[in-house]
Parts: sequence; C-alpha cells; structure tokens
Amino acid sequence: MKASKIAYKPVGLALGATSGMIAGAAFKQAWKMIGHDDDAPDATDEHRTWQEVLIAAALQGAIYAVVKAAVDRAGAATTRRLTGTWPG
Repeated sequence: MKASKIAYKPVGLALGATSGMIAGAAFKQAWKMIGHDDDAPDATDEHRTWQEVLIAAALQGAIYAVVKAAVDRAGAATTRRLTGTWPG
C-alpha cells in the first residue's frame, strides 16, 4: 500500500464524519421545505404513510450520497494539490 494512501486514511475518516454532519443538516432543511414538518418520519412510525417514509428515505440517501461524493472528491483534489499524488 502506498504511503500516500496510508497518510490519507485519517483525513478520509474525518471527511466522512464531516460529510455525514453536512448531509444530515441538509436533509433536515430539505425535509422542512418539502414535508412541511420538522422531523422526518421514522420507518417504524405507525402514524406515517408508506409513501412518506419511502420518500424521506430516498431523499436522505440521495443527499448523503451527493454530499459524501463532493466532500471526498474535494479532499482528494486538495491532497493532490498539497502532495502531488492522488490518494486513491
């Protein structure tokens, strides 16, 4: 395993945690605008419909994937700028 990959591991973990927090905040804001409710439905909430639960889950997954990809890509590009090598 290349040294750059090993050195990037802690950075990647920190970026993963950061992207999770950003995605969570973005989802909460999106759900407030779309769902007109402060809290997204839980899968086991009997007072919510299947449609509402599945839409919330799909939206949350999409937002998480986009934010994670953007943060990971930015981290890799920054690493390349600083070290001259791509971490992947």
